[in-house]
Amino acid sequence: MPAGFPSKGLWFYHLPMQNRLASAFLAASLLLPASALAAPALTTPEKRMVAAVEANEPRDLALLEKLVNQNSGSRNLAGVKAVADMLRPEFEALGFTVKWLPMEQTGRAGHLVATHSGKPGTKRLLLIGHLDTVFEADSPFQKFTRNGAFATGPGVADDKGGVVAMLAALRAMAAAGTLRNANVVAYLTGDEEDAGDPQSAARADLIAEGKKADIALDFEGLARDVGPDGKLIDMGSIARRSAYSWTIEVTAKSGHSSGVFGADGDGAIYALSRMLAAIRAEVPEPNLTLNVGMIAGGAEAALAADQAHASATGKTNIIPAKAIARGDLRTLSPEQNTRAQEKMAAIVARAFPGATARITFEDGYPPMAPTDANRALLARLNDVNAALGLPAMPPLDPLKRGAGDISFVAADVPGLVGLGPASRGDHTPNETVDLSSLNLQAKRAALLMSRLAAEKR
Repeated sequence: MPAGFPSKGLWFYHLPMQNRLASAFLAASLLLPASALAAPALTTPEKRMVAAVEANEPRDLALLEKLVNQNSGSRNLAGVKAVADMLRPEFEALGFTVKWLPMEQTGRAGHLVATHSGKPGTKRLLLIGHLDTVFEADSPFQKFTRNGAFATGPGVADDKGGVVAMLAALRAMAAAGTLRNANVVAYLTGDEEDAGDPQSAARADLIAEGKKADIALDFEGLARDVGPDGKLIDMGSIARRSAYSWTIEVTAKSGHSSGVFGADGDGAIYALSRMLAAIRAEVPEPNLTLNVGMIAGGAEAALAADQAHASATGKTNIIPAKAIARGDLRTLSPEQNTRAQEKMAAIVARAFPGATARITFEDGYPPMAPTDANRALLARLNDVNAALGLPAMPPLDPLKRGAGDISFVAADVPGLVGLGPASRGDHTPNETVDLSSLNLQAKRAALLMSRLAAEKR
């Protein structure tokens, strides 16, 4: 997830659900599709896939350790490329053609794209993951450490664990013969945590791959939530909210403070405060959140070039002439996003004594709406769960999943999120992966991809 957007794709929950929307999502999903209830036992190739994942566990863990021990912070261009170089032979050994898309023009390293050409006329699968982490080269958190069934390290789950789960599933497919005819593109971005600029260039190739695909599968982490019995259950993710940034800049008449509320107006800070209060009162609706992350105001106020710092100067006896606020907007659909931006712009355009203002919205991560096609894909995954003897995965409340790269293709292709391993503490020095879930997710992905890839377009 990009810097400045703290809500990451994977959230590991131990708390009860806190709103009726989450409960509704869970209750509705407990009604299993008939296809899942009637799912047959594993076929012979599927049994081979399950056995292959289990047999390759030592190899997968060794690869995970190797990847984690190579720093690949988004701004460590050489480190991101080094991880890509480690992964290239893994894909090539499975019959993929691998290319590197350099992205120095956006200030980032680039993307790894691996293509497997199979039987013409069958469904094209787009697998999405990322090479980079939030931990840059100067972070003290640099090493893989295993502790029994768990492991810690930078990116051990997000998303190097996801990439290893992807490869483990593809190896299992190769062992069972189901990869031979599969049309698959694995697209691993090098800047998911801090997207390059301009974003239009950084994501152009991914969007193009989405337009050619029939199904998109995102290998960020498995989400778990509290079920009706109070125990954690695996959740299916069919939606992700957007992550856009906005900035309000207010300019007002200045003067001696004794004249405030008079001919000189109320100043920039009062005006900005009223705008924010109106936005808080009038814009929120279900599945939409707004956050004010930073505010500054005074006789002078300015936003730094990195947009993460602001400066202000002033005195108590001067009416403030400048005020700035910066925040984010998260929505579940393009329509909701447009509606919210229009409301915010209308509020900022209102008359405020002695002040004028403007609001700007920046490129961000678009939403992935919970479409019927995505629900149908989750039903297919639950067919796999039934065949494996596992409970069905209810759809996760989208309020509990942040933005991610699959959202850039969500308007063009149905998709699922969360085929990577479960974890906790992502984006912190406590990032910990549940190693048993890595095997589980590889099995789920191998069976699901094999079934989907065999179908006609």
